[in-house]
Amino acid sequence: MKMEQLINLGAILILAGFIMVFIGMLQAAKESKTKVAVGGFIGFIPFGFGNDKDMVWFVTVLSAVLFIIWAIFRIKG
Repeated sequence: MKMEQLINLGAILILAGFIMVFIGMLQAAKESKTKVAVGGFIGFIPFGFGNDKDMVWFVTVLSAVLFIIWAIFRIKG
């Protein structure tokens, strides 16, 4: 195998691992009645998802605020 193929395979395996851990976390949270929310932003669009509506709103707003803070520091620097 070429080095580029090994790097691509490694990146795919790492991504698949993150996805499996995330799915397992959500399933465990669903069974134990624990509230879970995850958020972030892609470009300038904040997003959030989870199993509790209030926490999803909180994480989405928090992501938007963090993005604005990052953008302000990015412009000044």
